[in-house]
Amino acid sequence: MVGNIIEWSVRHVFLILLATFTIAAWGAYAVWKTPVDAIPDLSDVQVIVYTEYPGQAPQVVEDQITYPLTTAMLSVPKSKVVRGLSVFGVSFIYVIFEEGTDIYWARSRVLEYLSFAANQLPKDVRPALGPDATGVGWVYQYAVTAKEHTLDELRSLQDWFLRYQLVAAEGVSEVASVGGFEKTYQITVDPRRLQAYGIPLKTVIDVVAQSNRDVGGRVIELTETEYMVRGRGYLRSISDLQHLVVKAHEGKPVLLRDVARVELAPAERRGITELNGEGETVSGIAIARYGENALDVIHNIETKIDELKPGRGCPIFCVNGG
Repeated sequence: MVGNIIEWSVRHVFLILLATFTIAAWGAYAVWKTPVDAIPDLSDVQVIVYTEYPGQAPQVVEDQITYPLTTAMLSVPKSKVVRGLSVFGVSFIYVIFEEGTDIYWARSRVLEYLSFAANQLPKDVRPALGPDATGVGWVYQYAVTAKEHTLDELRSLQDWFLRYQLVAAEGVSEVASVGGFEKTYQITVDPRRLQAYGIPLKTVIDVVAQSNRDVGGRVIELTETEYMVRGRGYLRSISDLQHLVVKAHEGKPVLLRDVARVELAPAERRGITELNGEGETVSGIAIARYGENALDVIHNIETKIDELKPGRGCPIFCVNGG
């Protein structure tokens, strides 16, 4: 048998060389395209349901959010484990599926059952699906640094410019922002002034909410030209907030500044980020999409960052993460 194979190979040298070249080329291509990651992805197929319930204790979150959603997810097809986690102001539901389940089919089924379960939740509570990534999807982290900018300015740059640009890179599921200060308008109400003017706190909340919107009207035609009627009412500064009319008292308007203090202040935070022990900084974490090659995603992010660096004149120090 072996002799016959050797004899046939000697007589057909061209076919042997062609087969050898084909196998070598296929092997090189396979090595080139083999996914590379720091940690093997051995995690289960899972879908995370994230729900915010601001200001509520874990027990309240458990009773009103986690329990209704967990019981609803038990009947999702091909789900084998459903876990719920309640913390201060936030609920997490982990739906783990059978091995081999397509992640996007699983997300569609969870979303379908979530639409029915949402009717049992408190008003204005909106559950959302987590990113289509695995537990080892954290593939890249970068820091935004600039000596001439404050932490709140860097956080705004990250939230409103860098994050949206990098999430468009191929293979990126989500870019999360950490560190720095988020700008917020804070209204500190004086209860004694409210009592003096007879204004309920709910009135102040409603006035601020109703005053921060644009109102559309109709179209008016004059001299063969159409003019769109529009009421512009978006709040753009502290001064706009201060001059909101809360109530008319003895023929005079009571402005928001008469009963409250309006200021720009950072949102409450429960952690910080540091860079090389040199102090606080603003950072972004890129999460790779399920099934993507981590090395390719890293290259795509680095290419995108190189394109963005000259645009804002803000140096970005990039830290590779695992």
